[in-house]
Amino acid sequence: MAVVMAVSNLRARNYKIPEADMHASRQIAGKIIPAIATTTAMVTGLISLEMFKVLQKKPLEAYKNGFANLAIPVFAFSEPGPPEKTKAMIKGEEKAFTAWDFLQVDGTGMTLKGLIDYMEDEYGVEVQMLSYGQAIVHSFMSSAKKRKERMPLPVKDVIELVTKTELPPLKYITLAAMCGDLDTGDEVDLPPLRFRLRQG
Repeated sequence: MAVVMAVSNLRARNYKIPEADMHASRQIAGKIIPAIATTTAMVTGLISLEMFKVLQKKPLEAYKNGFANLAIPVFAFSEPGPPEKTKAMIKGEEKAFTAWDFLQVDGTGMTLKGLIDYMEDEYGVEVQMLSYGQAIVHSFMSSAKKRKERMPLPVKDVIELVTKTELPPLKYITLAAMCGDLDTGDEVDLPPLRFRLRQG
């Protein structure tokens, strides 16, 4: 409790708020803990109700967003809207994607060149930049020598070369691709790639 009082008084001093002694600090903490427990129990209950709906495969209209303020008290519920969609022109057709979508790529043993060719054939796009987390695996801005060296390597090896770390034994990895339309050169906003590294 002494640490809590000291830290809260440091904050109070920093923001020019009246400081509290040990007795006042105990009173304040005593009021917060039941409030936290009550709110946590309520939120857990609301989440559990929604999880039952997921397990029962209820339609979207059955789900509820909950807003609660125990201080007032206010409890409000509303129907969630469908996820926002991003539209992209792929091979002349308009496709819509949500933040939950991804493109499945069976990349077992696939080289970087193989992935770029696959994206051209399957989606009619030129991969201008490809990244794994913060690491840029392929970029049209990198030197021609570097691009030429990396093209025949498996995607897994290129990632390990760029990140200088060994990939964990994952079945799938997520890659982000910045692409342009092969015909028009316009940017095509595609969802992330769910890239299969190994079978089984």
